[in-house]
Order: sequence, then C-alpha cells, then structure tokens
Amino acid sequence: MSQAGQLDTVEVERLTRRGLRLAQFTVAYNVVEGVVAVTLGLMAGLVSVVGFGIDSGIESIAAVLVGIRLASRLRHGAADERKERLTLKAVAATFFLLAAYVTFEGVRSLVSGETPETSTPVIVLLVASLVVMPLLAALKRQVGLRLDDNLILADAAETRICVLLSISTLAGVVLFQVTGAAWLDPVAAFIIAAFAIHEGKEAWEGELVEGDDDDD
Repeated sequence: MSQAGQLDTVEVERLTRRGLRLAQFTVAYNVVEGVVAVTLGLMAGLVSVVGFGIDSGIESIAAVLVGIRLASRLRHGAADERKERLTLKAVAATFFLLAAYVTFEGVRSLVSGETPETSTPVIVLLVASLVVMPLLAALKRQVGLRLDDNLILADAAETRICVLLSISTLAGVVLFQVTGAAWLDPVAAFIIAAFAIHEGKEAWEGELVEGDDDDD
C-alpha cells in the first residue's frame, strides 16, 4: 500500500522539496492571515474571527515543524523524532489554550450582550481562505501519501480543519449581517473551540493522520 518504497532517491528528494515549499507557503500565508484576522476581529468585535486568526498562528507553528523536519531530511537524511514529539505536544497545548480563549470570550460576549459590527473585509478574508486552504490541503495530502509521511499528512489534516473553521466562522459572520442576531458569533466561537479541542487531543496522542480507508 505504501508508495514510498517504490520511489527512487531523486523522486523522494523532489517530493520532499515540494513538501518543504508547501510548508513555507503555509507559514507565510497564515502569518498574514492571522494578523489580518485578529486585527479585523478586534476592530469589529467578532470573537470568532479573532479565534480564527489565532488558529492561523497555530497552523503556522505546525507548518514550521514540518518545514524543519523536511529541511533536516534534505540535509542529513534524518530528524530528531524525540524533539518532534515534544514539540507536537507543545502544539497540542496551544490548541487547548485556543479553545479556552474562544470559549471564555464567547461566554463573555453572550453574558454582556455585545453587538459586533458588520465587516465586509472579514468576509473577503474568510472567502479567500476557502479558496486557498482546500487546494493547499490537497497538495499536502498528495505529497504525504506519495512519501508515506505521517507528519505531512497531519499537516494536511490540520489545513483541512482550517477550511472547516473558515466555513463556521463565515457562516456566523454572514448570518449576523443578515439576521442581526449577535449570539451567532459566540456560537461560531464555540464551534472553533470544539474543533480546537479535537485537534489538540489528536496532536497530543500523535494521531493527527488521515485514515487509510479513504486513501484508495
């Protein structure tokens, strides 16, 4: 079932370099996306958008880890697995912190009855994410499957989570603009928290990989 054993050295190096470029693009895109999302979210009082921006930062951390591993493999042919697992647990902890943050802010928003402003730039940002992230996740998955690399597949799964977060956040923002129901934004924040807890648990257990049953 594994394709990695059938690849020659040149092809493995080519795919590894492609994986490294995808990781580097992920870091660059998510840093910009995160800064813009947090800024717009704070300006408009949209806690779910702030949470979305923080998640972009977490995705950047994961992509950095993948990039370090792939760069090390290209240089030395091996990576420090013990340090990778320790760092993965640190990433898992940041997911739990994200869940705690958006849950707290969501509850505070519901209790205080805050009314967020409508924000067209936020909608544009989320739509852009819905265009870029599915393609990026598919490219990562393709490389991960060819190399039989669990960490790249984990990164692809995490990027797919970003797609789901984009959908839930966009739904909350758009429905608020249409209905004026301020409680929809905190609900979207709680959905982000649920995704974050699930993803953090998977990362902590080292199981952020896609099942084999949908590979073929």
